[in-house]
Amino acid sequence: MSRVRLFCHAITLLIPAAAISLTLTTGWAQSPTAATPATPPAATTPPATPATPATPTPASPPAAQAPATPPATAQTPATPPPADQKAQVVDPFGEEQTLAPKTVLALKGTANWDSAFDTLTDSLKTLTTFLDKQGVKAAGSSMIVYTSTDDAGFTFLAEIPVEQEPKNLAKDMSVSKSPEGKVLKFVHRGSYDNMDNTYEAITNHLDDKKLEAKDTFIEEYVTDPLKTAEDKLVINVFVPLK
Repeated sequence: MSRVRLFCHAITLLIPAAAISLTLTTGWAQSPTAATPATPPAATTPPATPATPATPTPASPPAAQAPATPPATAQTPATPPPADQKAQVVDPFGEEQTLAPKTVLALKGTANWDSAFDTLTDSLKTLTTFLDKQGVKAAGSSMIVYTSTDDAGFTFLAEIPVEQEPKNLAKDMSVSKSPEGKVLKFVHRGSYDNMDNTYEAITNHLDDKKLEAKDTFIEEYVTDPLKTAEDKLVINVFVPLK
């Protein structure tokens, strides 16, 4: 799994491929056309009888010249394109940020990679249902903090920021602080099944920049995974640095 590789921080080499194309054009010379013999001169015609000169007609006075066309009115400046046609903002990739700690309701959990998304959303649903019963509103986007990973699965904390601490916590729940400190921010858009591609790119970025990450990372769900189609997800990935 790529998230396991992120913990190990290995190096991936990519070998590009190349292609060669060759074009050959051929032309044929055009054969000259044989000259056509000249036509013999026609017989001479006797001169015609001179015509009687016509009586000259007085010339008409010149017509009044039309006034010149006035200059065209200056064109109105073009209307600027609407906002939705402007260049799209590129998501940050490896942007340095500093996370501030937040008070969160957290739930511990474990999952295997095959059912990772279902397990994570079930944990967030459990937290949301508990807060609704307590009458406590969320104060920010839900998060998943990965605390350890291996080839089989991972352990995590599902977290929801709150302004008011809930009471009578259920099993495996706690009120704590979210991660803080210097991180690199990356953005994933689309299905959770494609998260490995994002983590692969993150690992390559760390390798290229010779940066060393801590043994944890955070996913912040910009879109609510309980209400958003999976292929429309937007997830911020925060990688803490040593």
